[in-house]
Amino acid sequence: MKEPFPCQPQNNEVDDVNKKEMLERFSYLEKRFQDLQEDFGTLKKDLVQLVEENHQLAHENHHLRQRLDNLTPEEKKQEIKTNDDQKGDGQSSVGEGYDNLARIYEEGFHICHVYFGTPREEEDCIFCLKFFG
Repeated sequence: MKEPFPCQPQNNEVDDVNKKEMLERFSYLEKRFQDLQEDFGTLKKDLVQLVEENHQLAHENHHLRQRLDNLTPEEKKQEIKTNDDQKGDGQSSVGEGYDNLARIYEEGFHICHVYFGTPREEEDCIFCLKFFG
């Protein structure tokens, strides 16, 4: 008599190992897929936020351009003069702030971003000195 189907594997252990490897690999791929879905969700949220911000800025830009176009030449000159005056005031306040920080440093406190406001030891701080240089 003939044997029915000699193709059947004789060793079930090999078959079990292959199934286990396939299951582990499938689980790994499933985990990676879930991680990628989370990443895509985060990217989608960020993209939506950027598109909304871009739309808002484009709208504001359009509004400001219309406002600028509607100004008469005299108003434009006045607007430019007002902006120049504001820039001049800003420079004097920057100088005043710089002087205040120098005074605080001389009183023995850090003005650098690393140790700001903490008392200095006897030696100079290179981060604070970089602010002056």
